[in-house]
Amino acid sequence: MSEKVSRRKLMQVAGVAALAASTPDSAEAQAMKNWPPALGNDTPKIVVGGGGPAERLRLWKQVGLDYIMGGFGRAPWTVESIKAGMAPAEAAGLKVLIAMHGGMDDIIHGGPNRDAEIENWIQSIRAAGEAGLDVIEYNFYAHRLTEGYREQVGRGGSGYTAYDYELSKNLPPLDGAKTSTRAQQLDRAKYFLEAVIPEAEKANVRLALHPNDPPVPTSRGNEQLMNTFAHWKDYLDLVKSPHNGMTWDCGVTREMGEDPVTVARHLGRDRDCINHVHFRNVIVRKPYVDYTEVWLDEGYVNMFAVMRELVSQRYPRSLYPEHPRAIDLDRNAEGGIRNQYAGGGGTAAQIYNVAYAKAMLQAALSV
Repeated sequence: MSEKVSRRKLMQVAGVAALAASTPDSAEAQAMKNWPPALGNDTPKIVVGGGGPAERLRLWKQVGLDYIMGGFGRAPWTVESIKAGMAPAEAAGLKVLIAMHGGMDDIIHGGPNRDAEIENWIQSIRAAGEAGLDVIEYNFYAHRLTEGYREQVGRGGSGYTAYDYELSKNLPPLDGAKTSTRAQQLDRAKYFLEAVIPEAEKANVRLALHPNDPPVPTSRGNEQLMNTFAHWKDYLDLVKSPHNGMTWDCGVTREMGEDPVTVARHLGRDRDCINHVHFRNVIVRKPYVDYTEVWLDEGYVNMFAVMRELVSQRYPRSLYPEHPRAIDLDRNAEGGIRNQYAGGGGTAAQIYNVAYAKAMLQAALSV
């Protein structure tokens, strides 16, 4: 082949390639434009627990996070305490979307300081609105029956968190502790919500109540307020407002024997009250009372279907891929694993959770 012909052929090939790349309908060109899928105001925002040294915050930025959970100390919060709590995350390029609020003992148990605790809440909500915090998470546990947790050996020797109600269902009330019926707790919750939800609406701050987990019937003499799907709906009906919402946990949903996608549709599409998401997986032997928390890529929850449902709803708030499993890399790290759950993991396993959730999100945005 002559040098002249070779050059002509090369120019022809280059011209065809350039034309294909510049053609709007080129499948390859479209794929390049659409990948990675864009994240925005109307897509889920993956978060992890905040706090720790600057190196840890920098780590979350390195693995692709833009958002994080915060902590602002004891109530009542002030604008100054919130901004001070946000500052380290912001320095690492992370935005704080949600924080846990405590100070609920007398609200839950009907104690003498109930109104003072509610006033603290109102001050915190107003400060959160002014400081730009979107969501406040909280618990309404008369007692949490964590005594039924135990470690279970999982794949490759990793740690799982199993729950067995039989280990703890007959435990008596703690010494000196008050016990409550569900009816009493509902009355107290209504009193609380009627005081704080109007303030949350004015401040444009959503509240997210985490349901009972474990979702067992009773906990050391206390009936449970939020351990069934019907109970969840009862609570949301006390004061109907998107600002009276939930931390929706797809793992707890499956623990109760419910279908996570169906429940997500009801809470999100029908009620607009999913104000935070916990993204985790479980194997259930008997609903409510006997199950094991496992890796995100196993278990009975279809995690892609859950993410796809949230994306289709244009759910715009935080999603926490929580409860990492125990692995040797974390066990052997300096200081070991610090986790409140038997079989729970540390930073390396949490990175896995983040990566898995991010992959699910990108996949859901691409179909």
